[in-house]
Amino acid sequence: MANIDYNISMNDRIKEKLKLLTTKPGVYVMRDKEGNVIYVGKAKNLKNRVSQYFRNSPKPSKVQAMVDNVDIFDYFITMSEMDALALESNLIKKYQPFYNILLKDGKQFPYIKIDMKEPFPKLEIVRKVKKDGARYFGPYFAGLDAREILKTINSAFKIRTCNLKITETSMAKRECLNYSLGLCSAPCTKRIDKEGYRKEIDRVINFLNGNDEEIEDILTKKMIQASENENFENAIIFRDRLKMVSKLKQRVVANIPKDVSKDVFAYYTDGLSGVITYMVVRGGKILGIISYPCLDAELEEGQTLFNFVVQYYQNLFVPNEIILSHDIEDKELLREYFNKNVNIVTNPHGINKTLLDMAMENAKEYLNKYIEKERLKYNNTIGAVKSLQEKLHLKNTPYRMECYDISNISGTNKVCSMVVFKNGEAYKAHYRKFKIKTVKGSNDFASLKEALSRRLKRLQEQNGESFREKPDLIIIDGGKGQISSCYEILEEFGYSDSIDMIGLAKKQEEVFFPNKAQPTLLKPGSAELKLIQRIRDEAHRFAITYHRYLRSQKQTKSVLDDINGVGSKKRDALLKAFGTSQEVAKASVDLLRSVPGISPALAESIHQYFVEHPINYDVEE
Repeated sequence: MANIDYNISMNDRIKEKLKLLTTKPGVYVMRDKEGNVIYVGKAKNLKNRVSQYFRNSPKPSKVQAMVDNVDIFDYFITMSEMDALALESNLIKKYQPFYNILLKDGKQFPYIKIDMKEPFPKLEIVRKVKKDGARYFGPYFAGLDAREILKTINSAFKIRTCNLKITETSMAKRECLNYSLGLCSAPCTKRIDKEGYRKEIDRVINFLNGNDEEIEDILTKKMIQASENENFENAIIFRDRLKMVSKLKQRVVANIPKDVSKDVFAYYTDGLSGVITYMVVRGGKILGIISYPCLDAELEEGQTLFNFVVQYYQNLFVPNEIILSHDIEDKELLREYFNKNVNIVTNPHGINKTLLDMAMENAKEYLNKYIEKERLKYNNTIGAVKSLQEKLHLKNTPYRMECYDISNISGTNKVCSMVVFKNGEAYKAHYRKFKIKTVKGSNDFASLKEALSRRLKRLQEQNGESFREKPDLIIIDGGKGQISSCYEILEEFGYSDSIDMIGLAKKQEEVFFPNKAQPTLLKPGSAELKLIQRIRDEAHRFAITYHRYLRSQKQTKSVLDDINGVGSKKRDALLKAFGTSQEVAKASVDLLRSVPGISPALAESIHQYFVEHPINYDVEE
């Protein structure tokens, strides 16, 4: 990579860097002024692709927003496009750039797996597809529960559900309860041979491939028989299993062969926000439709779809056919990446077009709802933050707010909570709690001053991740008295001109300012009032939770815990033998030695401890 000269302007530095670009394949990394990676992309021709971003030509709003934040870019040359694709994927995982599509691994859908290499395979639910020769069916989502499908299969076919390792030569002592209930063919005791069990597995596979008639007939007969035998509980179970089969039948798509698997991806964007809708078709049925909001600063919509598909199929089953709403240049690269001769359709006709149209309608509807949801979220977070500054005439826009609250009972176990909101949302990683150390009795004013002093001292020292960032606004849970005493600390540390401070009194939700006699009332129900109420209530909850924890710790603590060599087990043994710590303190060395687990040396230590630290017998423990 070329050296960066930070003494010339941003545009000039980018121009100089563009001159050094090669026409070879590789990966480019866009960075903002703070050096943060905001976008990672791959290119068949680095010079052509990267130069496109900085030309004076119209660009989609999301692309222009990314370019406006670029301070400099880096690039890596690779031997091939496939190497560039792999490097791009790794860098996206590493940096989690804001303008890249980001799919979380934890969102993978469940599959039903059958390991055909085992002589007596069982069914299991997995979330990752491996190249291990097993059969995978799914994914199941959007109203189809893989566990319920598995239960339906187990109700109809005699497949084992145990975790025994069964071979052709192994033999269990006896059958399990499922055999007696007619739910298992008991391969563990050789009640069925390998060929017979494989026929049962083939019936299961036939159902999972879309043939519902046999399982529907089996479950109907079982339901009728259970009802005739007045076993109504089992009859209800079979009825519910039939409902699952009926739900699957409702998803049948006409004119699709049952042995063909298809995935459909539709991308819809308004230029700023975008949605990709994914539809999975297996066994002639639509197993599910799900939509993902996405932000990707690619110049072509087809490339955005390509990026999504590459991320999506990591550790997932790749079907026979992938239908895309936009054309992509890199079809062969995608096939090479999948290591499978998958049919990629970008100009569908017939039933494929019908499926794509359905996915596109879902994408459009989802985007409209998503934009409205994001608008409401903005109004309640960033919008409320800006409105709060305007309505209260604050010096700073309160992007970082900290709220403090005291909790105690009669002056005992005094604690103070520090709750942090960033951009109008709770930032729990920076929450902190303080044990009040210097204040005697119930004095909320003094307790708040101690906690705030400790916090501001850590700010000056830049000590601790939660304390390095200066707050724009400090909120005190209280009225005029609390805000006045806390403002003294703000002045003492020299932050009164750079940090805003308010107090919020609970009764009428009055907002108090330092050195002002009259409070301010925000409009009831307004977004700005709800925002400071949320942080105040969160600070109260956090303080109460910590206070209760300390109280419970104190109530369960014993004087025996302070004796070296006495752990929880020995403490419990002593209390079981003598009842209370007072009785342990009165016991002789010989009596202590008689307690299980108490050695002669430890008995001497316990006795000596109470000689040196006599208990006040007038106080119950």
